[in-house]
Amino acid sequence: MQTVSPATDLAAPAEAAVTSDPIADATLTSPVTAEIPAHQFETPYADALRSLAGHDWQRLHVPGHQANPENAPGVASLVGDAALSIDFPMLFSSVDQETWRLVTPGRVTPLMRAQELAAEAWGASRTWFITNGASGGNHVATTVVRALGTELVVQRSVHSSVIDGITHVGLTPHFVTGHVDTGLGSAHGVTAEQVETVLAANPDSSAVYIVSPSYFGAVADIAAIAQVAHNHDVPLIVDESWGSHFGLHPKLPVNAARLGADLIVSSTHKAVGSLTQSAMIQLGHGPYAAALEPLVDRVVRSHQSTSCSALLLASLDEARMNIVTRPELVERALATAEDIRARVRADRRFRDATPDILASPDAITNDPFKIAIDTRGAGITGSDAHYQLLRDHRVYAELSTPSALLLLVGAVSPVDVDRFWNALQALPEAAIEPERPIVLPAACERAMGLGEAFYSPVEVVPFDQAVGRVSADSLAAYPPGVPNVLPGEILSAEVVDFLRATGAAPSGYVRGAADPALATFRVVA
Repeated sequence: MQTVSPATDLAAPAEAAVTSDPIADATLTSPVTAEIPAHQFETPYADALRSLAGHDWQRLHVPGHQANPENAPGVASLVGDAALSIDFPMLFSSVDQETWRLVTPGRVTPLMRAQELAAEAWGASRTWFITNGASGGNHVATTVVRALGTELVVQRSVHSSVIDGITHVGLTPHFVTGHVDTGLGSAHGVTAEQVETVLAANPDSSAVYIVSPSYFGAVADIAAIAQVAHNHDVPLIVDESWGSHFGLHPKLPVNAARLGADLIVSSTHKAVGSLTQSAMIQLGHGPYAAALEPLVDRVVRSHQSTSCSALLLASLDEARMNIVTRPELVERALATAEDIRARVRADRRFRDATPDILASPDAITNDPFKIAIDTRGAGITGSDAHYQLLRDHRVYAELSTPSALLLLVGAVSPVDVDRFWNALQALPEAAIEPERPIVLPAACERAMGLGEAFYSPVEVVPFDQAVGRVSADSLAAYPPGVPNVLPGEILSAEVVDFLRATGAAPSGYVRGAADPALATFRVVA
């Protein structure tokens, strides 16, 4: 497994985190040290909010609750009085508390300092905090690509927000189809060789856009793919939403910013524990990243709300400090994740699917915090296990397919293993093994461009009349949110049946559907 010591990398300037030969260095293990820089214990933005809240203000500004729980008792009951007290507007949350000027030219604001600390922690050259999630980060990244050209090489199993972004800015995608485990129902990543082939066939592409790790935790060879992209004189963009914790502990995989990626989207709330909808955009090192910086800065500004939540921004500051300075929490969480795996390996009904993930041709390692449990032969489908754990035991797993149950352990959140294990063992076992439908249908045939279909006049037709028609929507079974059909593709019977089955399942839904039951589909008129 690729590993990195957070303390070692944090002790040096951020520029030192990436060497001149990232491919060669990607296999090295950093020495482990107990030293953590003192400034990584700071939370400058969160502290600035708390300091502001300590004053006796008469609030005559937004938000409308004006920090008084009596003005919004329902909201206060949801988030607490303390949250209301620090819910300051964006401009005021960065006020200079010495001069009380809203803007002080040349001053490093608390938010700027918080972002500098995050960049240092992840080995990035620059970090932006965003409050519209990694989905918003993918919209930023696709807009950046549009400034470079009109074509890109992109992994087919990207999140639906990438497809939406590509559609909105008028890019032409050249897809790289990654490995799909049809048995488990999991889509993984792509290899450097696959990226090389598609780039060579499409020399006008202006960027490479991939996902790593996959939803099931397969980690692609970022260093090798970055080298391929750079050999073709284009930047590498990585949606690292599911790997926001990478690079922050010696037992975790190295993160993309340290491996040569140029622009990285990180969904910090997923594993690191910031508030939902908070995320980061990180810039790598080297000439391609440096060339992107002014453009990324302008695009982030244009996408970020002018009233973004101080609570979400502060949660990113606190979450970074927590995971960097408390490695023992990560150790405990890792131990509980391995405990679950060990019990599954020793169990007669369920099977640890980690070897299946590592057998994927794209996977050079895996995320230890993703636990894939194979339910084939267990007398229950993964989908039914997911539902019954939720309904009967109040245990909510991250994802299920007909063949698997996927758990996500927070990187700083040790698990009550006995509670989960007792609930899993209490699941009923059918005498006859249930049927498991084939999952992840084949990609549909393309009839017209993404943008052409998305912006065309549409009509809504019954599902049985949708087969053979051109989809106007990007339809993605959730979870994991990978589009099964794109605008401009011809709806196949297999895809229609799969999406309808997903919509009917108690633990799934389809993003982009004209109606939740999938009784109708939106097609190009």
